[in-house]
Amino acid sequence: MPRTQRNDNFIDKTFTVVADILLKVLPTSQREKQAFSYYRNGMSAQAEGEYAEALQNYYEAMRLEVDAYDRSYILYNIGLIHTSNGEHGRALEYYYQALERNPSLSSALNNIAVIYHYRGEQAIENGQSEISQILFEKAADYWKEAIRLAPTNYIEALNWLKMTGRLTGLTA
Repeated sequence: MPRTQRNDNFIDKTFTVVADILLKVLPTSQREKQAFSYYRNGMSAQAEGEYAEALQNYYEAMRLEVDAYDRSYILYNIGLIHTSNGEHGRALEYYYQALERNPSLSSALNNIAVIYHYRGEQAIENGQSEISQILFEKAADYWKEAIRLAPTNYIEALNWLKMTGRLTGLTA
C-alpha cells in the first residue's frame, strides 16, 4: 500500500519517517493505520500534482477513517484539489463538510472566503455590483471567523477587511 516517494525533498522524507514511527508506536487499530496510510499517500500524490491519484487515496481514507477530526482534514484536502481544478462549487461542499466535523479549521474558512471573494470579483466584471457586494460580505464573514481562530495567519485578509470597511464585529 505505501506509495513510492518520488519527491526526495528533506521535509517529505522527514514526514514519512516520523509518520511511519508514529504508526508503529501509537496504539491504533489496523483500520486507523490503513486510513492514515491512504491519507499520507494522498498528500504525497497531491504535492506532486497527481490529483486523480490523490483523490483515490483520500476517498479510500474516508471509507476507513471514523474519527471526525481526522476526516475533516481529508475533506479539506479534497476541497483543495477541487479548488486547484477550478471546481469551486465542489470545493465549497468539501470545505463545508470539513467545518461540520472541525469548526476550528481556519484554513477551510479562509479558502471559503477566497472563493466568495473571487466570485465577487467575477460579478463585478459581469456588471453585477449588487451580487458582488453579497459575495464580498460572505467572504468577509468567513475571513473574520478565520482571523478570530488564527489571528496572525491571514494578514492580507485582515488588510482587505480594513480597507473595505468590513472589519466591524471582529474581536481577535
